[in-house]
Amino acid sequence: MPFSSLAAPLEVELRPHRPALLRVDSPGDAPNWAGEHREALRALVTEHGALLVRGLGLRDADQVGAVFARITGELMPEREAFAPREVLAPGVYSATPWPANQPMCMHHELSYTLDVPSLMLFACLTAAAEGGATAVADAEEVLDALPASLTERFEREGWLLTRSYNDEIGASLAESFGTEDREEIERYCRAHAIEFTWRPDGSLYTEQRRSAVVRHPVTGRRCWFNQIAFLNEWTLSPEVREYLVDMYGEDGLPFNTRYGDGTPIGEEVVELLNSTYEAHTRREPWQAGDLLLVDNISTAHSREPFGGERQVLVGMAEPHRLADGRPTPEASER
Repeated sequence: MPFSSLAAPLEVELRPHRPALLRVDSPGDAPNWAGEHREALRALVTEHGALLVRGLGLRDADQVGAVFARITGELMPEREAFAPREVLAPGVYSATPWPANQPMCMHHELSYTLDVPSLMLFACLTAAAEGGATAVADAEEVLDALPASLTERFEREGWLLTRSYNDEIGASLAESFGTEDREEIERYCRAHAIEFTWRPDGSLYTEQRRSAVVRHPVTGRRCWFNQIAFLNEWTLSPEVREYLVDMYGEDGLPFNTRYGDGTPIGEEVVELLNSTYEAHTRREPWQAGDLLLVDNISTAHSREPFGGERQVLVGMAEPHRLADGRPTPEASER
């Protein structure tokens, strides 16, 4: 059955370079409305990759949490976070802290984990005076637009995320793993295909190899699915990168990405990835009360620089272990 037939009662606006938009009259009881239209909303997200719902009038974290829960059921706790978030309601988080004048480049949330959230939920309580859009990009279109030689290498080898945990920058061990107990952290790493090393100073260094190209579990579309550019050193502003390298050294950066065989990724490759994302970006400025639903596997998202106060709440749901989420020997031999 086509996804659109399931969602027929809801009329969606499709506009060039913008996400699909659904306008609703303020229903009064936003959680009840979300529950009544749950199947149609989920079908539209699968069909379009992202759906912006305008008119719900979302006001606070508890209401947002109720709307999220009615759409998707149980929300996921975040694990392996690269930066700390504030918990505002059960399963509802603040946006990742990031300098307002710096973009958060396109990425798929937690694509370096084994059990990835297949649905991202965002709610805007306060829209920035300037900028601050949560933009989206179609992962199949990005894959097709990238040079075949580059994507074929990543498809063979996967991509490698390296992390160095310290007490000064990024998420702490407790914020990332939910505990500071070494044995518990080691058990988690073994269960989630993460190689780990405790350094002499007691800090933790990890590596995890994941697939860069996966098939969507519902549509079967091949998707460029990773955080290669976003978590790479060359995406950082030059002054931030220089500071971190001076402080921690090339091998001590809080996070970095490499080719699956461990080879460094050049600055020109990261620039190419980010420029390709930009060419396929769809953006719509936030309005207070908006709800944005994103298929996290078919669609990347970003956060653009902003001025003024901005409050966007985040939920993650529907964890899914992708069948092709890790590179296999067979893939490496192709």
